[in-house]
Amino acid sequence: MSNFNSFFSDNGVLSQHITGYQARNQQLEMAQAIADTIANNEILVAEAGTGTGKTFAYLVPALLAGGKVIISTGTKTLQDQIYNRDLPMIRTALKAPVTVALLKGRANYICHYYLERTSQNEHISFINRDEVKYLKLIESYANVSNTGDKSGLSEVSENAAIWQQVTSTRENCLGSECPSYKRCFVMEARKKALAADVVVVNHHLFFADVMLRDEGVSELLPACNTVIFDEAHQLPETASLFFGESVSTGQLIELARDSKIEAVQHAQDFTELPDAIAGMEKSARDLRLTIEGENTRLPLAAVKQNVAFEAALVLLLEKLTTLTNMLKGQAERAEGLENCWQRATELLKKIEQWHKQTETDEFVRWIEVYSHALQLNATPLSIAEIFNKQLKASPRAWIFTSATLSVKNDFSHYNQEMGLETAQSICWESPFDFSNQALLYVPSGLPEPNSREYTEQLVKAALPVLQASQGRAFFLCTSLRAMQRIHELLQDAFEAAQLDYPILVQGQGARSDMLDNFRKLGNAVLIGSQSFWEGVDVRGEALSLVIIDKLPFAPPDDPVLSARIDKINKEGRNAFMEYQLPRTVINLKQGAGRLIRDETDRGVLMICDPRIITKSYGKRIWQSLPPMKRTRELVDVEAFFQASND
Repeated sequence: MSNFNSFFSDNGVLSQHITGYQARNQQLEMAQAIADTIANNEILVAEAGTGTGKTFAYLVPALLAGGKVIISTGTKTLQDQIYNRDLPMIRTALKAPVTVALLKGRANYICHYYLERTSQNEHISFINRDEVKYLKLIESYANVSNTGDKSGLSEVSENAAIWQQVTSTRENCLGSECPSYKRCFVMEARKKALAADVVVVNHHLFFADVMLRDEGVSELLPACNTVIFDEAHQLPETASLFFGESVSTGQLIELARDSKIEAVQHAQDFTELPDAIAGMEKSARDLRLTIEGENTRLPLAAVKQNVAFEAALVLLLEKLTTLTNMLKGQAERAEGLENCWQRATELLKKIEQWHKQTETDEFVRWIEVYSHALQLNATPLSIAEIFNKQLKASPRAWIFTSATLSVKNDFSHYNQEMGLETAQSICWESPFDFSNQALLYVPSGLPEPNSREYTEQLVKAALPVLQASQGRAFFLCTSLRAMQRIHELLQDAFEAAQLDYPILVQGQGARSDMLDNFRKLGNAVLIGSQSFWEGVDVRGEALSLVIIDKLPFAPPDDPVLSARIDKINKEGRNAFMEYQLPRTVINLKQGAGRLIRDETDRGVLMICDPRIITKSYGKRIWQSLPPMKRTRELVDVEAFFQASND
């Protein structure tokens, strides 16, 4: 690897692909640092600003180093991009004879067993007319597809309910007992991954497997020389999810559905079973109904005050125990019934454990409420020690990279949270000319974000900016409630001012479809919440303005955040400066990163929250953003857009 730089320079095909930005030297430095990390089985945390070309910077040394490489991404979109575009390009440029594989979670692959069972039992599979049509398309696709990956069937939305009926889960997979085991799409994907030199996965898959030994990654890790996490800023949240325990009423309702079908097929003579299934299902639904509202998180202390919840949970445990015992008696009659019994046993164990668990400093218990389901969670307050065990399990290189990992080039928050104290940390700034390409605007005169009139005032402040930009904007919101209110106010304001910029709002369709529409329209305003803060790439004039309603502090009443804050403060440390502020900066950098995606892009970043100016910590926030010119004057914004139009 000592001649790494000269290799880049001498490889004409590769140079053609990786140059074009002022990023060349940064990209070479990053590639060399990664090559050294791989050679020495070390840990590298690498922040690389937009335009640095970090994907090429890690793929080239990874392929040249040889050995088995796992690349984990934050989104399936990036996973597909690396597998379908970037890896083939670099493999060709390097003339490297490496084999590559794409491995997704089992929910992405059609399951022959559940597809056949659903097709044969349409009358009891609870599917509507549209889903019957989708079912026929899925059957045809399964017969001709080599992978069974549902993303290959564009005629059926990835969010269609029918997919739950024709894919497997960790709980309901029959494994080697399945009659379709030999032609299983999941097993075939795992075989290819085991044989490949480079395997592309995503974070959910990686951590689900590390903890649950379910998705095939645990078989890959022993032989793996290098693990690369792209979009690594998402890891603390993802790891917390899988290093804890959770159980949902949705899992219970799925168990009831599968048990009904199996009972009809294999245990019709056992007349008590349907009543036991129905009783458990009703109890699961009743438990959800004890909590009002939806999309909320509640700490255990709040739940304990709810007498109805406790009574419903006790009743659910009774009904689930009865059903488990009945399924045990029928398990030997069919693989499907045995699977239902095993699932019921596991779910019963998890709910009992959550219910009986005593409070500790290690885990926080809380519930999350969705529109139709309720989830019981136990989340570790720190993932550092758990993850550190994975790092030390066997010698290999670990690389963590993202555009947003540090606060003013300080990685201590991220490294401490992930247990990476021994890691080397390096930052490469974006090569874009932000001082000329972008302007940071913080309007004067807005009230504090907690005031009643804040949302109305920020929309008033945003209106002349949207007129100056001629639409072409993302309006990024910190909550769904704010997003909906801003949508209403903006519609009224556009109507009153007779502005005809199209307004798109998150939830009107799939994110990819909304982005395509946004690009085609050329003058739209897209209002979004968390889904549009990251992983979204719109280059060119269609996106010339990003408005952020508030600094993205996590809600202080979030049960996990609240427990972590208490723990840090009890230890005599400052939770706000050590934990809350760094997380906010990283999230804000992600949102701001939507604006300048190319060396020819120009645009305005409007942060409405006055705390970035008025609070002592505000300087720390804006100094972590790219080095844009700053203003509080609307005339400067109008002049910027006028210059862009000229």
